[in-house]
Amino acid sequence: MSRGELTDAQWERLAGLLPPQQPARGRPNKDHREVLNGILWVLRTGAPWRDVPREQFGSWKTLSSRFYRWQEAGIWARVLRQLQAEAHEDGHLDWALHFMDASVIRAHQHAAGARGTPSKGGKLKRLAAARGGFSTKLHVRAEGEGRPLVFALTAGQRHETQAFEALMTGGSVPRAHSPGAPRRLPDALVGDKGYSYNTLRVWCREHGVQAIIPTRSNQPRQRTFRRAAYRKRCRVECLFNRLKQNRRVATRYEKRAANYLAMVHIASIRLWL
Repeated sequence: MSRGELTDAQWERLAGLLPPQQPARGRPNKDHREVLNGILWVLRTGAPWRDVPREQFGSWKTLSSRFYRWQEAGIWARVLRQLQAEAHEDGHLDWALHFMDASVIRAHQHAAGARGTPSKGGKLKRLAAARGGFSTKLHVRAEGEGRPLVFALTAGQRHETQAFEALMTGGSVPRAHSPGAPRRLPDALVGDKGYSYNTLRVWCREHGVQAIIPTRSNQPRQRTFRRAAYRKRCRVECLFNRLKQNRRVATRYEKRAANYLAMVHIASIRLWL
């Protein structure tokens, strides 16, 4: 097993969450584990699909085809939710304190030019042109231990608050092995001054979430502020650091937003494993 490939323990947890190895009809699929290791190699190195070592992972067409087909079928996002559900069921998902933040991702020149989409900031691309080039912004809500729960993608110039409600309403975690309504909201939410807006505070208050957000210099000071909890915000910054160790996350090469988010989901699956 080479560096970056799935360990036996990780594969044992992951194998049962993937589609069946043998299709109902037609030619048998290439081994899922070998394909996943090839996709992880592309994720980690940032190399084009055509540069995948054939002697190690097989045909690059098989890897790219599996990646795009599973993205369209929603399999990457589903596997991530199932891993989160298992952690929730085992009591290893912290709902007491969640963190929210965003990071600007520089887009490679190959990320431009998707067919049938607007040239700037289209819904299918989520790209913005600036003086330094094209960029996109990755928004995340992380649970108390700093593992990712839900992502949103916007154009690079969009403010962090534009994705706030999408992150708060999209992070429901179902129960893995028992019936019951999925949990969606934490007890408290930590964000930096970029989230210090009355509309966000009102939303949190109406939904029973304590907002631990410092005020800006032109706003009234809060009477009570949980400084000890706010200091833990470094966990979401460390999360971005771990995600960006994968070059396909640190730099956006995919033309379409859905494909880039799929890469982010695969990197997150590795963190949850």
